[in-house]
Amino acid sequence: MQHWYFHAATGNRIGPLDDEAARQYAQQHPAELCWREGFTSWRPANEVAELNASAPRGPAPPPLPIPGGARGAGRNDDIDYRIVGNDMQFVEVELDPGESAIAEAGALMYKDASVEMSTVFGSGAQAGGGFLDKLMTAGKRVITGESMFTTVYTHTGGGKARVAFAAPYPGTVLAMKLDEHNGRLICQKDSFLAGARGVQIGIFFQRKILTGLFGGEGFIMQKLEGDGWVFVHAGGTVMERELRAGERIDVDTGCVMAFHHTVSMDVRAVGGIKSMLFGGEGMFLATLTGPGKVWLQSLPFSRMAGRMLAAAPQNGGSRGEGSVLGGLGRMLDGDNRF
Repeated sequence: MQHWYFHAATGNRIGPLDDEAARQYAQQHPAELCWREGFTSWRPANEVAELNASAPRGPAPPPLPIPGGARGAGRNDDIDYRIVGNDMQFVEVELDPGESAIAEAGALMYKDASVEMSTVFGSGAQAGGGFLDKLMTAGKRVITGESMFTTVYTHTGGGKARVAFAAPYPGTVLAMKLDEHNGRLICQKDSFLAGARGVQIGIFFQRKILTGLFGGEGFIMQKLEGDGWVFVHAGGTVMERELRAGERIDVDTGCVMAFHHTVSMDVRAVGGIKSMLFGGEGMFLATLTGPGKVWLQSLPFSRMAGRMLAAAPQNGGSRGEGSVLGGLGRMLDGDNRF
């Protein structure tokens, strides 16, 4: 038995429907788009002979891959998911036939055999558009520290299929539905992990010079737009806080993970000269002023990388524990090998 799917005028997906139910639906909604296994694209229902009540019922052709695209205008694929793990988390996305997810290069953990991979230029949000549009999108991704290419994972079979994406370093994976955040989030520039196809990844410029220079995230941050699910990664543990209008919170510059576009970000000096030089917190703190939500991370990757670099061997030596005796102490500890 074939499974049919329709795109309603409201943008919702109808299905799966069997042959008889699909014919009845098509007679009532002849202008809507439909798809079944074997179609290479979505088609208007009134152009499909099988959905005509008088058409003979022949065998279905073999399945073919479904290209991305053909969704309700301005809507993302509605995907299901689960987040697994505590400190080293990954997200498993469940796809219906024809649904797609997008992810950063190198984020894949595993996928079912019926999930096809395709690499696209830019963010993979738009099925159409000219080369210059795609080049502009790819350029924005490079500016925010991402690859010029995005991988699209599309379910081309029947039933359910799963694909999972893993975080690149210890921390927390957050699932956010963009239509619950006014369709836009401002994030640190390497936070996007994966999302429903249709999510647009743009750039957000810090307009204030001091904020761009000393705000911890530079002049450029990621801007995620759409109405579907996105999965962002943060270092360590994440705290969510909602700020009232005019309420301000001072944050270490590296701990700002994401915030609503209604939140204003600025910087301020940590205090006097002694605090700047010897306080260990740098010269500036980031200030976030409401209204809106902010998400803070406890372990920025830059902080973890700095500690690892400080503990790494310098000029062929070692900076491990118990090295008061120098090379002799490391030989006694068994750290050196002959």
